[in-house]
Amino acid sequence: MAQKPLEGIQLVLMTIALSMATFMQVLDSTIANVAIPTIAGNLGASNSQGTWVITSFGVANAISIPITGWLAKRIGEVRLFTWATAAFVIASWLCGISENLSMLIFFRVIQGVVAGPLIPLSQSLLLSNYPPAKRNIALSLWAMTVIVAPICGPILGGWISDNYHWGWIFFINVPIGIVVVMLTLQTLRKRETKTLLQPIDTVGLVLLVVGIGSLQVMLDRGRELDWFNSTEIIVLTVIAVVALAGLLIWELTDDHPIVDLSLFKSRNFTIGCLSISLAYMLYFGSIVLLPQLLQEVYGYTATWAGLASAPVGVIPVILSPIIGRFAHKLDMRRLVTFSFIMYAVCFYWRAYTFEPGMDFGASAWPQFVQGFAVACFFMPLTTITLSGLAPDRLAAASSLSNFVRTLAGSIGTSITTTMWTDRESMHHSQLTESITPFNSNAQDMYHQLEQLGMTQQQASAYIAQQITNQGLIISANEIFWSSAGVFLILLVVVWFARPPFGSGSGGGGAH
Repeated sequence: MAQKPLEGIQLVLMTIALSMATFMQVLDSTIANVAIPTIAGNLGASNSQGTWVITSFGVANAISIPITGWLAKRIGEVRLFTWATAAFVIASWLCGISENLSMLIFFRVIQGVVAGPLIPLSQSLLLSNYPPAKRNIALSLWAMTVIVAPICGPILGGWISDNYHWGWIFFINVPIGIVVVMLTLQTLRKRETKTLLQPIDTVGLVLLVVGIGSLQVMLDRGRELDWFNSTEIIVLTVIAVVALAGLLIWELTDDHPIVDLSLFKSRNFTIGCLSISLAYMLYFGSIVLLPQLLQEVYGYTATWAGLASAPVGVIPVILSPIIGRFAHKLDMRRLVTFSFIMYAVCFYWRAYTFEPGMDFGASAWPQFVQGFAVACFFMPLTTITLSGLAPDRLAAASSLSNFVRTLAGSIGTSITTTMWTDRESMHHSQLTESITPFNSNAQDMYHQLEQLGMTQQQASAYIAQQITNQGLIISANEIFWSSAGVFLILLVVVWFARPPFGSGSGGGGAH
């Protein structure tokens, strides 16, 4: 017998608790990015060693997300969510008091593991405890936190590391987590889901840990080690491919799979998962690229680069509740179509306006308009993905789709940063070819710089720096162009989803 949905103040408190948990977890995956130089310097490590602070969390998180569905069935969704949040608070505090890099990385791994269940469970608990008519509003409010957190992360991380001890990047989770645990116990303690004592799929778990671990480390280390010119990268790739292929075969034949691949038999789940993952891959790639471009080429500080990215969160905060309110009257595919068109427009816009001497507004305005795309992105695609699934499959479906999306974000980051540097090298060599004694423009430039008091060597260094900047801008613009093209292709894919789109209504696809 299904429990009655929550109402009134209990519903509000539960929504706040689950949204704050999501916010905390997504914030934590981006807040450390801009603080790496500070953390590495403080702990006596190099910047490349410092990036393991991000990598270790990402690897552990990617591995633990898919097993959320199995764990939730074993110990109950509410209990697992509460324990995971409490453990996340303790791990965050231990990260903040770390005295060396090894200690910090160890606690980041623990933090990543216990963070895995937070997003999928916050999603499934929202859907299963909301009145069916208001589920779209719930998903809109939830999606808003997923969107705003990656924007707050770099600004908050930059500001904390500029003004306070870097440990506060992690300590900030402690009060948030305590509030989440208290509100969850207050609203959901008596609403535990049914538990099943299923045997653990040990082979599947080992293959998952080895496969995803190898893949994530390969993606994070690839650029630094020059990809397939490195033996380490080749070995990691082979291990990842063999383990993931083995996982696929094993999970399709096992009676109690740790990753429920049978969910892909649902057309809407497959199309929703594919669309949200590819779109998130491009979106997350640009979140990483934009601040780096603004800092390297335009000389922005970490805080200002964060502020230039921030306008993307303005429109979703205003629009998400409105879209949620009227979503039951709308075809989700139309909302997603509008979203993808707006993404394409904003990526093309950047490709045209990013040039040397660009002002703050030229980087901030496309971000602001992209807010329309983001507002119509997460909630409709999540609704399509989970439509037509029985309530007891929501936790597994939510964890699998979030896992694929998280992995796509990592792949997007690696592809974007690699393409950016590789294309810059190519453009750099092409542009340098024209700097010769026979090119009158080049000689005029040298002459002008020498008149300003530069030596021949200083003038050469200045010109080389300008060429590098030009190469970085051109290669970023090429990425913007190709991303816009992919969004236009995704427009077609989303129309293969089949209505009705009742989020987690059990019979959504069966009417």
